[in-house]
Amino acid sequence: MPKAELHLHVEGTLEPELMFELARRNGVSLPYDSVEAVRRAYVFSNLQSFLDIYYAGCCVLLKEQDFYDLTWAYLTRAAAQGVRHAEIFFDPQTHTDRGVPFETVVTGIHRALEDGRARLNITAGLILCFLRHLSEEAARRTLDEALPYRDWILAVGLDSSEVGHPPGKFKNVYARARDAGLLAVAHAGEEGPPEYVWEALDVLKVRRIDHGVRAIEDERLVERLVQERIPLTVCPLSNVKLRVFPNLESHNLKQLLDRGLLVTVNSDDPAYFGGYVADNFGASAAALGLSREQLLTLARNSFVASFLSDQQKRAHLDELARISAQPSLKTIS
Repeated sequence: MPKAELHLHVEGTLEPELMFELARRNGVSLPYDSVEAVRRAYVFSNLQSFLDIYYAGCCVLLKEQDFYDLTWAYLTRAAAQGVRHAEIFFDPQTHTDRGVPFETVVTGIHRALEDGRARLNITAGLILCFLRHLSEEAARRTLDEALPYRDWILAVGLDSSEVGHPPGKFKNVYARARDAGLLAVAHAGEEGPPEYVWEALDVLKVRRIDHGVRAIEDERLVERLVQERIPLTVCPLSNVKLRVFPNLESHNLKQLLDRGLLVTVNSDDPAYFGGYVADNFGASAAALGLSREQLLTLARNSFVASFLSDQQKRAHLDELARISAQPSLKTIS
């Protein structure tokens, strides 16, 4: 099924096999003796326990070709799962704080995105995420480094440890990014409260909420999200892996859909959370009893919620309309 992916951290696509390959290539020592040992470590109690391993894995990413190989590996998997367009997060501070130049990071990713467009027919946009556990001043310095590559960057975002780091902390750097013509999104309402979603909307002026599953706790917020058609980029397998929900059967994805929210399905950090975007579709359908029409709605939402032009959106929606008219199609993912 054609779909867009709007919540994907490129560093979170670092499969253990590639991690070991890059470690050998760059002479980096890993705290694991095998691919299987790495996978066994992927048991998390909360967001922070995941982030500790996530940041440790990034130590193998040192050269432009590493970032190219990482991004290309994701694109090939995404293409096989029906992704036509991806809006991809990257965390430059994770790398620049290790001495890797911003130029190295962004050039490697950008080259892969260009090749993905030419060879896989996947369009893509790049979203620079600020690490919210760091200061706004650190985010401002990162934005300064990014602006010479403005034409390669679609938007800014906000990720990392949510609790205790409200969106309003980054008010000024978001305003500066908007002045530079960048769009805005932010992680909010995953582990943090609904108030963080309000702040992301009213203080950071975001166009889209990443995660947002806790918005359901605030009826007035739900009404606003529905009325203003503000997308939520939901990541079901991630939410279960990080204990936001105890299991997929208790996830509120179907409830969000039934309330009329513009909700999308995404994979977040698929190498760590057990599935890419079509895997999230399939697992959610099985656990929540999603109908064929609901799956098609989620796919349509993914394009509507994207930052593609109206013309580009229409082309993808027309393709989905042709698929939905095929009564013989029994399985969609």
